[in-house]
Amino acid sequence: MRPSLLLSFALLSTAMAAPAGWKLEWSDEFDQAGAPDPAKWTYEVGMIRNNETQFYTKDRRENARVEDGVLIIEARKEKRDGADFTSASLISKGRKDWTAGRFEIRAKLPEARGTWPAIWMLPLDHGAIPWPRCGEIDLMEHVGHDPGRIHATLHSETYNHIRKNQRSGATLLPDFSSDFHVYAMEWTQGRIVMQVDGKTIAEFEKKPGDTDKEWPFEKPFYLILNLAIGGSWGGAKGVDEAAFPQRMEVDYVRVYQKS
Repeated sequence: MRPSLLLSFALLSTAMAAPAGWKLEWSDEFDQAGAPDPAKWTYEVGMIRNNETQFYTKDRRENARVEDGVLIIEARKEKRDGADFTSASLISKGRKDWTAGRFEIRAKLPEARGTWPAIWMLPLDHGAIPWPRCGEIDLMEHVGHDPGRIHATLHSETYNHIRKNQRSGATLLPDFSSDFHVYAMEWTQGRIVMQVDGKTIAEFEKKPGDTDKEWPFEKPFYLILNLAIGGSWGGAKGVDEAAFPQRMEVDYVRVYQKS
């Protein structure tokens, strides 16, 4: 084997090395150009929630594509079915879900007022059980009117943003839009830890006596990657329409289980 190939293999092996105590179970390295892998992702479609101003499209390359080894989710200023923007929301629902694990997503975020990128999870029983009782796990949220502040949050019936008592943590990343960062979560029974680039920014634990009203995180959840525009939080200070198109880029998604 040529030295250059050996070096490439060594670098790839290092990049894929599992954290101590964990074994890689599922991943998408986004190494096949074109549409996101339909065996791993499907789409939300339409104007979904939070009074956001984008229409999520299905299988449309202008809004979701893989190129140069990264997933690009792009929001564009264009009219679509009553919306002022188009974008994409990729979900693993119907493809893969989890009840625990270590999740690592390496991503670069957009920088524009009105953008609201998120890496998050909802349970399979979302809809059958109304939000917020069903639960919600937010590995990463960022709103463009507060540049660089990364949020990680849990929502439940007892603790949620409507009551203004959501359980959350935050950190500042000055280069959030110019460089990739690893947003991670370690989810084990009764405990969830959120990290950015290996630094813990929030820890949550199930307390004695907690029911599913406080801790609805012992059931299957699926992953969501989306770029929203406007809405109740992202649009709190308006939308800079001249700044579009904007994109969130995802280098990889990796999910580990305890080895």
